[in-house]
Amino acid sequence: METDSLTATGDKGQPTKGASMKIDFTFSDTISGYVVDFIKAERAFILETSDGRQFKLYLITSTFARSVRNLNEPYQDASGVMVEMLSQKGQYLHAYGSFYPGIEDHEPIFEVQWIIFPGQHPLEYRQESQDWWIHQISSIASSYLKWQFNYPEEPIDYRKYRTMLHLAGAKKGDYLQETDTISRLIYGFASAYMLTGNDAYLEGAEKGTEYLREHMRFFDQDDDLIYWYHGLKLDGAKETKLLTSEFGDDYYSIPMYEQIYALAGPTQTFRITGDKKILFDIEKTIDLFEMYYKDKEGDGYFSHIDPIGLDPRDESLAHNRARKNWNSVGDHAPAYLINLYLATGEKKYADFLEYTFDTITKYFPDYENSPFVQEKFMEDWSKDQSWGWQQNRAVVGHNLKIAWNLMRMQSLTPKQEYLDFAKKIAELMPAAGSDQQRGGWYDVVERTLQPGSKRHQFVWHDRKAWWQQEQAILAYMIMYGLLDDKEYEKQARESASFYNAFFLDTDDGGVYFNVFSNGMPYLLGNERFKGSHSMSAYHSTELCYLSTVYTNLLITKQPTYFYFKPYPDSFKDNILYVSPDILPKGSIIITECFIDDEPYTNFDAEALTVKLPDSEKQVRVKVLITPV
Repeated sequence: METDSLTATGDKGQPTKGASMKIDFTFSDTISGYVVDFIKAERAFILETSDGRQFKLYLITSTFARSVRNLNEPYQDASGVMVEMLSQKGQYLHAYGSFYPGIEDHEPIFEVQWIIFPGQHPLEYRQESQDWWIHQISSIASSYLKWQFNYPEEPIDYRKYRTMLHLAGAKKGDYLQETDTISRLIYGFASAYMLTGNDAYLEGAEKGTEYLREHMRFFDQDDDLIYWYHGLKLDGAKETKLLTSEFGDDYYSIPMYEQIYALAGPTQTFRITGDKKILFDIEKTIDLFEMYYKDKEGDGYFSHIDPIGLDPRDESLAHNRARKNWNSVGDHAPAYLINLYLATGEKKYADFLEYTFDTITKYFPDYENSPFVQEKFMEDWSKDQSWGWQQNRAVVGHNLKIAWNLMRMQSLTPKQEYLDFAKKIAELMPAAGSDQQRGGWYDVVERTLQPGSKRHQFVWHDRKAWWQQEQAILAYMIMYGLLDDKEYEKQARESASFYNAFFLDTDDGGVYFNVFSNGMPYLLGNERFKGSHSMSAYHSTELCYLSTVYTNLLITKQPTYFYFKPYPDSFKDNILYVSPDILPKGSIIITECFIDDEPYTNFDAEALTVKLPDSEKQVRVKVLITPV
């Protein structure tokens, strides 16, 4: 381990004469990896990191261990089985301890203070149990019901909703309701219902969707389209609607990603209920995209339009004038479009998906210059490497998000270029964007290496955000499930293990926004909140929902129940589509169906559809989806 002496370098990476840096002090850190050998006589073990480097770690008399614990679970002590676990070669773990400098040329000594194992038994990953993610999504949804509405002590009332929530869920003294954060919360409630059948979660989703329709929606009857306000400012009974974004990057504009994410929660709710009002809103918002955001002379969609003329080229947009980016092109798929296709089976939505993925595949790769995709563009698709904070920088999670969604699309419309692109991302990202010493994934890094450097430099910090972990977990889970490559399994397991070890707030509920590189929660500024402009139960519940799908139906092959509650005469031809995600045709079937908890047989097992009975009320549909 070569850490005891570092040489200072100048601007060009060349050694600076007379300047050196010697690690002659103690510091604490996390090392994550696989046990290679346990040396009982020395009370030490050899740990190999994800990228193959080996460390010798020493146990001390106060070393303790625990297993990963899910939300709403008590402490999971593992000190009594620590030696047994460490004696198992290949055992993955997270070890936190202190480095002590060695004498003269001796290597530093690392003494372990505590260990987290990903399971309760050797070589076990509890995150792969059939109900791990189901329990987690239920806890997160219940926490947000309590924090926002004081449910079940009080009824669910979205007038009480606040964008900002403190660490323990208390309301912060703002009176802003952002459309997108409400929509993201709705998504979480709807997804939790689909996995649990808990009616409180569906009530939260439906009441939230109706609140958005009544307060945040504008129906332009002249153009026959819908757009969504940024949000509301509340002063007692007085509501002030905010048309343009209040977020600094998008100020005085209507950014496309806000319109896109306004659909996230309602669309997931539509999958459950078939509410025709929701479908109307979705279709008219898509009309907005086609009329004002789409580049009719070129490819893709513009990222912003001005609030007066709805023109993407208006001079008032300044740095957002005539721009395109990942959010305006790629975010359609995960936010609402895949779920809309799953709910309807409509070819026009499959075609829309194909158009977005073709556009991404055509313009985003930039591998002759960087291991990261290019994310921001001018109108003609030339690179925009001077925009705002992004400059020539990479958001690690966006790369992984592309790989994850390309693999979803690959099961619907297979194309070699989709597969090649996803595999390229999966191959490059661990070295370029992950922390192979401690585990987890970084946030924003420079797209190109500095001279003399072998690591991409951090733009602001080396912290790790919860949503970027989600993208890595889902990308490698689905790639392993579809392609059966053990490297993908390794990356998925490591990513999910780090997330479950460090991001779950087992004291106050929900998940942390950011952790330090060593896994400790970062609790300063807006990042200490459980609700903010950026956080509202979306990515954490999306992770739970799709990790359940990919783990149970693709990887471990465990049948899983899913729940729906359609209104009478809601879905077209009274056909309910129940496929939980876009998975390979023929890989899953319906093996059981219940209507209002009574066995029901009028379903097409392979088509993954249920012919709904004639009814004058909502019916509860429970289906068992089974891997073939």
